[in-house]
Amino acid sequence: MPNQHGAWAMLAVPFLAGTFLGEPRWVHLPLFATWLLGYLAVYHAQQWLRLTRISRNPRAPRRHVRPALCFGAAAAVCGLPVAALHPWLLLAAACAVPFVAVNSLYAYRNRERSLWNGLAAVVPACAMLPVALRLGGGMWASGVAPALACLLYFAGTVPYVKTMIRERNSRAYYRGSVAYHCVALVAAALLDPWLAVPFALYLARAVGLPGRGVRVGVVGAVEVVGSGVLLGVVVGVF
Repeated sequence: MPNQHGAWAMLAVPFLAGTFLGEPRWVHLPLFATWLLGYLAVYHAQQWLRLTRISRNPRAPRRHVRPALCFGAAAAVCGLPVAALHPWLLLAAACAVPFVAVNSLYAYRNRERSLWNGLAAVVPACAMLPVALRLGGGMWASGVAPALACLLYFAGTVPYVKTMIRERNSRAYYRGSVAYHCVALVAAALLDPWLAVPFALYLARAVGLPGRGVRVGVVGAVEVVGSGVLLGVVVGVF
C-alpha cells in the first residue's frame, strides 16, 4: 500500500462531502471503489516509472507491475458498469488526465515530494466533490463552493506538512505556509462565514506547530481531525 498516508483523507473527504451534499445512492459505492482502486493502480504505475529510471536493480520496478495491473483491472470492473449508466463520468475522468500526467512526470524525475506535484494531486481529488454531488442528483454549480473549500484546505496541507517534516528547518517554507493560510482564511470566509472557524484553526496550527518537534504520528492525527472537521462543516453549511 502507498506510504503517503495523508492521501487517503484527500481521496475520501471531497467524495464523501459531495455524496452527502446530494442524495446518497448505491451507485456511489462502486464509484468510490473505482476512485480508490484507480489511485492505487496509478500509484504503482508511477512507482514503476520512477524505479525504471533510477534503480539499478531490475527487480525493483517489476514488483509494481502486478499491483498496477490488478488494481487497474479491479477499477475497471467496478467503474465500467457505472460509466455505462452515467457516460458523463468518462468526460470527468478525462479531465483528470492532465493532472495524472503531471504527477507521472514528477515520478519519472524522482521528484514526487515536490510542492507542485502535491498541489497537482489535490485538484482532481477535490473535483470529485461535484462529481459525487452530480451523481446524487445535485447540480454542478452547487458543488463549486464546497469543492473550493476542500481545495483551500488540502492545498494548504502540502506546504504545512513540509514545514513539519522535510522542510522543518526552512524559514521560507514556514513563511510561505503561514501566508497561504492567511489568504485561505479570507477566501474561505468569502465562500461562507462559518468556514472562517475551521480555517482559523488551520492557520493557528500552521503558525504554532512547526518547530516544536511534533512527532510524525501526531502530525498525521492532527490532519485526520482537521479533515474530519472540514467534512462536517462543508456538509453542514452547504
